[in-house]
Amino acid sequence: MAEPPGFLSTPRLARERRTVDERLHDWREVYAEHEHALLPIIGGQAGRCMDCGIPFCHNACPLGNLIPEWNRLVRDEDWRAAAARLLATNNFPEFTGRLCPAPCESACVLAIDDDPVTIKNIELAIADRAWEAGYETPRPPERRTGRTVAVIGSGPAGLAAAQQLTRAGHTVTVYERADRPGGLLRYGIPGFRLEKHRLDRRLDQMRAEGTRFRTGVAVGTGLPADRLRAEHDAVVVAVGATAWRKLPVPGRELTGIHQAMEYLPQANRVAEGELVTPPICATGRRVVIIGGGDTAADCLGTALRQRAAEVTQLDINPCPDPDRPAGQPWPVHPKVYRETTSHEEARAAPPAAGGSEPPTVGDARQFSAVTLRFVGDGEGRVRAVRLAEAEPERRRPRPETERELPADLVLLALGFTGPEHDPALTDRLGLTFAPSGAFARDDGFGTTADGVFVAGDAGRGQSLIVWAIAEGRAAAAAVDRYLTGSTGLPAPVTPADRPLVL
Repeated sequence: MAEPPGFLSTPRLARERRTVDERLHDWREVYAEHEHALLPIIGGQAGRCMDCGIPFCHNACPLGNLIPEWNRLVRDEDWRAAAARLLATNNFPEFTGRLCPAPCESACVLAIDDDPVTIKNIELAIADRAWEAGYETPRPPERRTGRTVAVIGSGPAGLAAAQQLTRAGHTVTVYERADRPGGLLRYGIPGFRLEKHRLDRRLDQMRAEGTRFRTGVAVGTGLPADRLRAEHDAVVVAVGATAWRKLPVPGRELTGIHQAMEYLPQANRVAEGELVTPPICATGRRVVIIGGGDTAADCLGTALRQRAAEVTQLDINPCPDPDRPAGQPWPVHPKVYRETTSHEEARAAPPAAGGSEPPTVGDARQFSAVTLRFVGDGEGRVRAVRLAEAEPERRRPRPETERELPADLVLLALGFTGPEHDPALTDRLGLTFAPSGAFARDDGFGTTADGVFVAGDAGRGQSLIVWAIAEGRAAAAAVDRYLTGSTGLPAPVTPADRPLVL
């Protein structure tokens, strides 16, 4: 146990955030930056860990993070050893520490009747400390195997597979169709959740280890997929689940209605200095976001920073209870009421002043809301969303509750159905689709095509970043075994694994 009385004497203390007024005026991460002042607090929080005989937190983490071990080391202020334990199971803890919803905390034994250990914050503190103190150095292989691997896609699954295979001695080239690597980490996740210099730092480390990156290359339409396979000993397909879910209701063709992944990448490019102004912008507009997940919350935070006149988020689901439902017992990750930093910003945004300040929107979410149709202004532009309250069980609209919500800009954040159907990629690599819409694969991440493997959301369907990294690591082990006959790489998950998430 990190500190025997810790869980009794020390209350849970979350990571400090910058004020809403401050962070809505920039695109930097929402958290306060005084890391060194944070370390003693983190040590006390780590001391709350009970070092349970059966570490349910460990089991709830797809990566199998050695949470009780690094909690104890942090409490003892042995940051180097804590970083070694964390990096043994997680290639990118600086990403998961910021982006993962922390199912490990829901599985903490303390969560049965108390506040769980702040596992996510402790992980992030270790990750950031590892970079600051120089523990995170490139680890190039001692020898090369002479085998080559192509990784298609540079999201978290592709990057994890590439780093593991490079460190195993294979020559790895990552192919990315965008102009810069990172996938949704770069262009889907806003800077207020993940500043891109952290991604660039990790990519620089991977280049120093020997991983090669080829950007602006669309495998299939740009580079023939069968030629790519012929030129490499193995191929890992990690293209993600980027086929967005559509909303086929009347009025969808109106101007001013966009998919979230048409909107967010443009805002990220502006924040990174790649664009001066985004083609799709919320400034001065009444914005309606349809969807209840993280992508919708990212749209909310982005619209607030762009000085939208009003922002409303519609969620078809009923408002969850703040307490764990009886049907979702510990240690599963339950569906309860949660407020992201974007919702906090919407609730506490200061009054508008001549369009130079963020809007006052209060609670931006409307639950149990069914979108019926979009209403135009007579000139082909959207002016309102027609909606109704949803029945709790069947999600069908209640006609007597129909109303209109004014809207100049509508953003659809309804999730993703699976990887894109591109015959130039799928047919030439011999990929097939599972009933779920994802690429079909076996228990070893392999496909019916020899030497072709699938990792991450492309094979799993839309999921969490921690699952993407775990699948990338496991797929790398499968590729290494395919190439050499055996492997020393860890394989934390199999395609059959399912998260303890409801």
